[in-house]
Amino acid sequence: MSIDLTTAPSLALIPKAEGRQTAKEFKSDQEVRWCPGCGDYAILAAVQGFLPELGVRRENIVFISGIGCSSRFPYYLDTYGMHSIHGRAPAIATGLATSRPDLSVWVVTGDGDALSIGGNHFLHALRRNVNIKILLFNNRIYGLTKGQYSPTSEAGKVTKSTPMGSIDYPFNPISVALGAEASFVARTLDSDRKHLTEVLRAAAAHEGSALVEIYQNCNIFNDGAWENLKDPAVRDDNLMRLEHGKPVRFGIDGRKGVARRSDGVLHVVNDVTDCTDCLWVHDAHAAEPSTAFALSRLADFNTLENTAIGIFRDVQRPVYDQLLADQIDRATARGRGDLASLLRGRDTWTIGPHEAQL
Repeated sequence: MSIDLTTAPSLALIPKAEGRQTAKEFKSDQEVRWCPGCGDYAILAAVQGFLPELGVRRENIVFISGIGCSSRFPYYLDTYGMHSIHGRAPAIATGLATSRPDLSVWVVTGDGDALSIGGNHFLHALRRNVNIKILLFNNRIYGLTKGQYSPTSEAGKVTKSTPMGSIDYPFNPISVALGAEASFVARTLDSDRKHLTEVLRAAAAHEGSALVEIYQNCNIFNDGAWENLKDPAVRDDNLMRLEHGKPVRFGIDGRKGVARRSDGVLHVVNDVTDCTDCLWVHDAHAAEPSTAFALSRLADFNTLENTAIGIFRDVQRPVYDQLLADQIDRATARGRGDLASLLRGRDTWTIGPHEAQL
Protein backbone atom coordinates (compact mmCIF):
# COMPACT_ATOMS: atom_id res chain seq x y z
CA MET A 1 0.00 0.00 0.00
CA SER A 2 1.53 3.30 -1.10
CA ILE A 3 -0.08 6.60 -0.09
CA ASP A 4 1.13 10.05 -1.12
CA LEU A 5 0.23 12.23 1.84
CA THR A 6 1.61 15.41 0.29
CA THR A 7 -1.19 15.55 -2.28
CA ALA A 8 -4.06 14.36 -0.08
CA PRO A 9 -7.03 16.75 -0.51
CA SER A 10 -7.81 16.56 3.23
CA LEU A 11 -4.38 18.06 3.96
CA ALA A 12 -4.45 20.71 1.24
CA LEU A 13 -5.45 23.59 3.53
CA ILE A 14 -3.21 22.62 6.44
CA PRO A 15 0.10 24.54 6.72
CA LYS A 16 3.15 22.38 6.12
CA ALA A 17 6.04 22.05 8.54
CA GLU A 18 9.41 23.55 7.72
CA GLY A 19 12.05 20.87 7.43
CA ARG A 20 11.81 17.20 8.27
CA GLN A 21 10.25 16.28 11.61
CA THR A 22 11.05 13.24 13.72
CA ALA A 23 9.04 10.95 15.98
CA LYS A 24 10.89 12.38 18.98
CA GLU A 25 9.40 15.80 18.32
CA PHE A 26 5.91 14.36 18.73
CA LYS A 27 6.62 12.83 22.15
CA SER A 28 5.50 14.97 25.07
CA ASP A 29 7.32 15.25 28.41
CA GLN A 30 4.46 13.50 30.24
CA GLU A 31 5.01 10.13 31.90
CA VAL A 32 3.05 7.47 30.00
CA ARG A 33 0.77 5.89 32.55
CA TRP A 34 -0.89 2.78 31.20
CA CYS A 35 -0.60 -0.66 32.73
CA PRO A 36 2.66 -2.39 31.73
CA GLY A 37 2.00 -4.52 28.67
CA CYS A 38 -1.08 -2.55 27.53
CA GLY A 39 -1.64 -2.51 23.77
CA ASP A 40 -1.97 1.28 23.92
CA TYR A 41 1.83 1.58 24.09
CA ALA A 42 2.19 -0.03 20.67
CA ILE A 43 -0.48 2.22 19.16
CA LEU A 44 1.13 5.33 20.67
CA ALA A 45 4.54 4.38 19.26
CA ALA A 46 3.03 3.77 15.82
CA VAL A 47 1.20 7.11 15.82
CA GLN A 48 4.28 9.04 17.03
CA GLY A 49 6.32 7.37 14.30
CA PHE A 50 3.71 8.11 11.63
CA LEU A 51 2.89 11.77 12.38
CA PRO A 52 6.11 13.18 10.87
CA GLU A 53 5.01 11.71 7.53
CA LEU A 54 2.06 14.10 7.46
CA GLY A 55 4.47 16.99 6.99
CA VAL A 56 2.13 19.10 9.13
CA ARG A 57 3.31 21.47 11.84
CA ARG A 58 2.63 20.17 15.33
CA GLU A 59 0.56 23.25 16.19
CA ASN A 60 -1.79 22.35 13.34
CA ILE A 61 -2.50 18.83 14.63
CA VAL A 62 -5.13 18.20 17.31
CA PHE A 63 -6.01 14.99 19.15
CA ILE A 64 -9.35 14.97 20.98
CA SER A 65 -10.33 12.13 23.29
CA GLY A 66 -13.28 11.18 25.44
CA ILE A 67 -13.06 9.10 28.63
CA GLY A 68 -11.27 5.79 29.09
CA CYS A 69 -7.77 4.36 29.08
CA SER A 70 -7.34 5.26 25.40
CA SER A 71 -8.33 8.83 26.16
CA ARG A 72 -5.03 9.57 27.90
CA PHE A 73 -3.58 9.73 24.39
CA PRO A 74 -3.46 13.55 23.96
CA TYR A 75 -1.19 13.91 27.01
CA TYR A 76 1.53 11.84 25.37
CA LEU A 77 1.69 13.70 22.05
CA ASP A 78 3.42 17.05 21.66
CA THR A 79 0.55 18.48 19.60
CA TYR A 80 -2.55 20.35 20.63
CA GLY A 81 -5.08 18.14 22.34
CA MET A 82 -8.17 17.97 24.49
CA HIS A 83 -9.25 15.35 26.99
CA SER A 84 -12.98 15.95 26.65
CA ILE A 85 -16.12 14.38 28.11
CA HIS A 86 -17.49 10.87 27.92
CA GLY A 87 -18.58 9.96 24.40
CA ARG A 88 -18.58 13.53 23.10
CA ALA A 89 -15.19 13.67 21.39
CA PRO A 90 -16.67 13.34 17.85
CA ALA A 91 -19.04 16.25 18.52
CA ILE A 92 -16.24 18.47 19.80
CA ALA A 93 -14.02 17.43 16.90
CA THR A 94 -16.82 18.29 14.47
CA GLY A 95 -16.98 21.84 15.77
CA LEU A 96 -13.22 22.22 15.56
CA ALA A 97 -12.85 20.71 12.08
CA THR A 98 -15.65 22.81 10.58
CA SER A 99 -14.35 26.06 12.06
CA ARG A 100 -10.62 25.44 11.51
CA PRO A 101 -9.83 23.84 8.13
CA ASP A 102 -6.15 24.57 8.81
CA LEU A 103 -6.07 21.77 11.41
CA SER A 104 -5.63 18.01 11.12
CA VAL A 105 -8.19 16.74 13.65
CA TRP A 106 -8.01 13.25 15.17
CA VAL A 107 -10.32 11.55 17.67
CA VAL A 108 -9.09 8.84 20.03
CA THR A 109 -11.80 6.77 21.66
CA GLY A 110 -12.58 3.29 22.96
CA ASP A 111 -15.31 0.72 22.42
CA GLY A 112 -17.15 1.86 25.54
CA ASP A 113 -16.64 5.59 25.01
CA ALA A 114 -17.65 5.56 21.34
CA LEU A 115 -20.35 2.89 21.18
CA SER A 116 -22.19 3.29 24.47
CA ILE A 117 -22.76 6.83 25.76
CA GLY A 118 -21.10 8.25 22.63
CA GLY A 119 -22.92 6.14 20.06
CA ASN A 120 -25.09 8.99 18.80
CA HIS A 121 -22.17 11.37 18.25
CA PHE A 122 -20.11 8.62 16.64
CA LEU A 123 -22.82 7.81 14.09
CA HIS A 124 -23.59 11.39 13.12
CA ALA A 125 -19.95 12.39 12.62
CA LEU A 126 -19.61 9.49 10.18
CA ARG A 127 -22.87 10.07 8.29
CA ARG A 128 -22.06 13.78 7.90
CA ASN A 129 -18.60 12.92 6.57
CA VAL A 130 -16.84 15.47 8.76
CA ASN A 131 -13.12 15.76 7.99
CA ILE A 132 -11.91 13.99 11.13
CA LYS A 133 -10.04 10.73 11.71
CA ILE A 134 -11.43 8.46 14.44
CA LEU A 135 -9.16 5.87 16.07
CA LEU A 136 -11.35 3.43 17.98
CA PHE A 137 -9.39 1.22 20.39
CA ASN A 138 -11.40 -1.97 20.87
CA ASN A 139 -10.43 -4.23 23.79
CA ARG A 140 -13.97 -5.53 24.40
CA ILE A 141 -13.97 -4.39 28.03
CA TYR A 142 -14.23 -1.31 30.25
CA GLY A 143 -10.63 -1.06 31.43
CA LEU A 144 -10.53 2.30 33.20
CA THR A 145 -13.44 1.37 35.49
CA LYS A 146 -11.90 -2.04 36.20
CA GLY A 147 -13.44 -4.67 34.00
CA GLN A 148 -17.13 -4.33 33.22
CA TYR A 149 -18.49 -5.67 29.92
CA SER A 150 -18.62 -3.24 27.01
CA PRO A 151 -20.76 -2.88 23.86
CA THR A 152 -18.31 -5.12 21.96
CA SER A 153 -17.97 -7.85 24.60
CA GLU A 154 -19.03 -11.22 23.26
CA ALA A 155 -22.31 -12.80 24.38
CA GLY A 156 -21.85 -14.81 27.57
CA LYS A 157 -18.92 -12.67 28.74
CA VAL A 158 -18.43 -13.01 32.51
CA THR A 159 -17.32 -9.72 34.10
CA LYS A 160 -17.84 -7.81 37.33
CA SER A 161 -21.05 -6.34 35.92
CA THR A 162 -22.20 -9.60 34.27
CA PRO A 163 -21.32 -12.36 36.78
CA MET A 164 -23.66 -14.81 35.04
CA GLY A 165 -22.54 -13.82 31.55
CA SER A 166 -23.60 -11.01 29.26
CA ILE A 167 -26.91 -11.52 27.48
CA ASP A 168 -26.27 -8.57 25.12
CA TYR A 169 -25.44 -9.14 21.47
CA PRO A 170 -22.21 -7.26 20.72
CA PHE A 171 -21.78 -4.37 18.35
CA ASN A 172 -19.59 -4.86 15.30
CA PRO A 173 -17.99 -1.37 14.92
CA ILE A 174 -17.17 -1.92 11.24
CA SER A 175 -20.76 -2.90 10.44
CA VAL A 176 -22.09 0.05 12.45
CA ALA A 177 -19.84 2.50 10.60
CA LEU A 178 -20.76 1.10 7.19
CA GLY A 179 -24.43 1.30 8.12
CA ALA A 180 -23.90 5.00 8.87
CA GLU A 181 -22.49 5.46 5.33
CA ALA A 182 -18.95 6.19 6.55
CA SER A 183 -16.73 6.98 3.56
CA PHE A 184 -13.60 5.33 5.02
CA VAL A 185 -13.71 2.25 7.25
CA ALA A 186 -10.74 0.10 8.25
CA ARG A 187 -9.56 -2.34 10.91
CA THR A 188 -6.07 -3.21 12.14
CA LEU A 189 -4.20 -4.70 15.13
CA ASP A 190 -2.17 -3.02 17.87
CA SER A 191 0.64 -5.58 17.54
CA ASP A 192 1.04 -5.30 13.75
CA ARG A 193 3.08 -2.10 13.48
CA LYS A 194 3.50 -2.26 9.70
CA HIS A 195 -0.18 -2.84 8.95
CA LEU A 196 -1.30 -0.28 11.54
CA THR A 197 0.94 2.39 10.00
CA GLU A 198 -0.28 1.61 6.47
CA VAL A 199 -3.90 2.01 7.56
CA LEU A 200 -3.11 5.28 9.37
CA ARG A 201 -1.52 6.61 6.18
CA ALA A 202 -4.59 5.77 4.16
CA ALA A 203 -6.91 7.33 6.76
CA ALA A 204 -4.89 10.54 6.80
CA ALA A 205 -4.98 10.73 3.02
CA HIS A 206 -8.77 10.34 2.94
CA GLU A 207 -10.95 13.40 2.41
CA GLY A 208 -13.75 13.23 4.96
CA SER A 209 -14.43 11.08 8.01
CA ALA A 210 -12.27 8.01 8.53
CA LEU A 211 -12.82 5.26 11.08
CA VAL A 212 -9.93 3.02 12.06
CA GLU A 213 -10.89 0.26 14.48
CA ILE A 214 -7.80 -1.04 16.29
CA TYR A 215 -8.01 -4.37 18.08
CA GLN A 216 -6.15 -3.60 21.31
CA ASN A 217 -5.26 -5.93 24.16
CA CYS A 218 -6.11 -5.12 27.78
CA ASN A 219 -3.74 -7.47 29.59
CA ILE A 220 -5.24 -6.75 33.01
CA PHE A 221 -9.00 -7.12 32.53
CA ASN A 222 -9.35 -8.93 29.20
CA ASP A 223 -6.00 -10.45 28.35
CA GLY A 224 -5.86 -12.47 25.16
CA ALA A 225 -9.10 -11.09 23.71
CA TRP A 226 -7.56 -11.16 20.22
CA GLU A 227 -5.10 -14.02 20.74
CA ASN A 228 -6.56 -16.11 17.92
CA LEU A 229 -5.57 -13.30 15.54
CA LYS A 230 -2.05 -12.98 16.96
CA ASP A 231 -0.87 -16.48 17.89
CA PRO A 232 1.39 -17.71 15.03
CA ALA A 233 -0.04 -21.19 15.42
CA VAL A 234 -3.58 -20.20 14.42
CA ARG A 235 -3.65 -16.60 13.16
CA ASP A 236 -3.20 -17.43 9.46
CA ASP A 237 -6.30 -19.60 9.51
CA ASN A 238 -8.38 -16.87 11.17
CA LEU A 239 -7.10 -13.59 9.74
CA MET A 240 -7.97 -12.38 6.25
CA ARG A 241 -6.08 -9.33 4.97
CA LEU A 242 -8.12 -7.20 2.59
CA GLU A 243 -6.27 -5.69 -0.37
CA HIS A 244 -8.05 -3.62 -2.98
CA GLY A 245 -8.20 -5.30 -6.39
CA LYS A 246 -7.09 -8.71 -5.13
CA PRO A 247 -9.06 -11.92 -4.44
CA VAL A 248 -9.75 -12.44 -0.76
CA ARG A 249 -7.57 -15.41 0.22
CA PHE A 250 -6.23 -16.43 3.61
CA GLY A 251 -5.31 -19.45 5.67
CA ILE A 252 -2.15 -21.53 5.56
CA ASP A 253 -0.77 -21.38 2.01
CA GLY A 254 -3.81 -19.31 1.04
CA ARG A 255 -6.03 -22.37 0.94
CA LYS A 256 -9.11 -20.46 2.17
CA GLY A 257 -10.97 -17.74 0.36
CA VAL A 258 -14.18 -15.75 0.09
CA ALA A 259 -16.71 -16.35 -2.68
CA ARG A 260 -20.27 -15.29 -3.49
CA ARG A 261 -23.03 -17.90 -3.49
CA SER A 262 -25.76 -18.03 -6.10
CA ASP A 263 -28.09 -16.23 -3.67
CA GLY A 264 -25.62 -13.33 -3.48
CA VAL A 265 -24.32 -14.07 0.03
CA LEU A 266 -20.56 -14.01 0.68
CA HIS A 267 -19.19 -17.15 2.31
CA VAL A 268 -15.85 -18.70 3.21
CA VAL A 269 -14.45 -21.46 0.99
CA ASN A 270 -12.22 -23.77 3.05
CA ASP A 271 -10.40 -25.17 0.03
CA VAL A 272 -9.98 -22.90 -2.99
CA THR A 273 -8.45 -25.60 -5.21
CA ASP A 274 -11.60 -25.89 -7.28
CA CYS A 275 -12.66 -22.27 -6.83
CA THR A 276 -9.78 -20.09 -7.99
CA ASP A 277 -12.00 -18.30 -10.52
CA CYS A 278 -14.94 -17.81 -8.18
CA LEU A 279 -13.10 -15.95 -5.39
CA TRP A 280 -14.38 -12.51 -4.50
CA VAL A 281 -12.12 -9.64 -5.61
CA HIS A 282 -12.14 -6.91 -2.99
CA ASP A 283 -13.18 -3.45 -4.19
CA ALA A 284 -12.63 -0.90 -1.42
CA HIS A 285 -13.79 1.89 -3.75
CA ALA A 286 -17.18 0.43 -4.60
CA ALA A 287 -19.87 3.09 -4.23
CA GLU A 288 -22.31 0.53 -2.82
CA PRO A 289 -21.27 -0.53 0.73
CA SER A 290 -23.20 -3.81 0.80
CA THR A 291 -20.27 -6.09 0.01
CA ALA A 292 -18.00 -4.32 2.52
CA PHE A 293 -20.76 -4.86 5.08
CA ALA A 294 -20.98 -8.53 4.11
CA LEU A 295 -17.22 -8.93 4.63
CA SER A 296 -17.57 -7.42 8.10
CA ARG A 297 -20.20 -10.04 8.98
CA LEU A 298 -18.08 -13.11 8.19
CA ALA A 299 -16.21 -13.06 11.50
CA ASP A 300 -17.20 -15.29 14.38
CA PHE A 301 -17.28 -13.14 17.54
CA ASN A 302 -16.24 -15.97 19.84
CA THR A 303 -13.59 -17.88 17.88
CA LEU A 304 -12.51 -14.89 15.71
CA GLU A 305 -12.53 -17.14 12.65
CA ASN A 306 -12.76 -15.29 9.31
CA THR A 307 -11.85 -11.89 10.76
CA ALA A 308 -10.96 -9.32 8.12
CA ILE A 309 -8.46 -6.51 8.62
CA GLY A 310 -7.53 -3.76 6.21
CA ILE A 311 -9.59 -1.15 4.39
CA PHE A 312 -13.21 -2.19 3.94
CA ARG A 313 -14.34 1.02 2.26
CA ASP A 314 -12.62 4.11 0.85
CA VAL A 315 -14.89 6.27 -1.30
CA GLN A 316 -15.23 9.96 -2.04
CA ARG A 317 -18.37 11.93 -1.26
CA PRO A 318 -19.02 15.58 -0.32
CA VAL A 319 -17.29 16.60 2.90
CA TYR A 320 -19.38 18.27 5.59
CA ASP A 321 -16.84 20.98 6.33
CA GLN A 322 -16.76 22.17 2.72
CA LEU A 323 -20.54 21.93 2.31
CA LEU A 324 -20.97 24.10 5.40
CA ALA A 325 -18.41 26.68 4.22
CA ASP A 326 -20.08 26.85 0.80
CA GLN A 327 -23.48 27.36 2.39
CA ILE A 328 -22.17 30.22 4.52
CA ASP A 329 -20.58 31.82 1.46
CA ARG A 330 -23.88 31.64 -0.44
CA ALA A 331 -25.80 33.09 2.48
CA THR A 332 -23.30 35.93 2.85
CA ALA A 333 -23.45 36.71 -0.88
CA ARG A 334 -27.23 37.06 -0.60
CA GLY A 335 -26.94 39.42 2.35
CA ARG A 336 -27.86 36.80 4.91
CA GLY A 337 -25.99 35.27 7.78
CA ASP A 338 -24.83 38.48 9.52
CA LEU A 339 -24.50 37.30 13.11
CA ALA A 340 -23.47 40.72 14.43
CA SER A 341 -26.61 42.34 12.99
CA LEU A 342 -28.73 39.58 14.48
CA LEU A 343 -27.26 40.14 17.94
CA ARG A 344 -27.74 43.91 17.68
CA GLY A 345 -31.20 43.65 16.13
CA ARG A 346 -34.48 44.82 17.68
CA ASP A 347 -35.98 41.38 18.24
CA THR A 348 -34.57 40.98 21.75
CA TRP A 349 -36.16 40.26 25.10
CA THR A 350 -35.89 42.45 28.18
CA ILE A 351 -36.50 40.43 31.33
CA GLY A 352 -37.56 42.26 34.48
CA PRO A 353 -38.67 41.01 37.88
CA HIS A 354 -42.37 41.12 36.89
CA GLU A 355 -42.51 41.33 33.11
CA ALA A 356 -41.04 40.30 29.79
CA GLN A 357 -41.50 42.54 26.80
CA LEU A 358 -40.54 42.31 23.14
